[in-house]
Amino acid sequence: MDTDDLSREAYNAIIIESEKLTHDLTIHFGVIAKYCKNESEYLDKAYNLSNKILAFSDNQLIDLFWGEMPNKTKLIITLKKIIRNIIEIKNIPIDKLTYD
Repeated sequence: MDTDDLSREAYNAIIIESEKLTHDLTIHFGVIAKYCKNESEYLDKAYNLSNKILAFSDNQLIDLFWGEMPNKTKLIITLKKIIRNIIEIKNIPIDKLTYD
């Protein structure tokens, strides 16, 4: 799938939220979409990626962000917000999500 296939809610909750911090984070969330069959799988992978990044060491973060690590405090806040957003979206009935 492509990020364009996501509901507006999922797109805003993950792609737009990550872009507020850095485009480099957005790239990571965008890449995982191509390995997903549907939005539900994408939400699971985005949730797992967020938690995985939260556990990274500083060296792993530097590698993840190609040597340009964002402010760590802001990164943690952003990832925790994305996780909360994903949990909220999973509680929305599928027929209530909006698609372009």
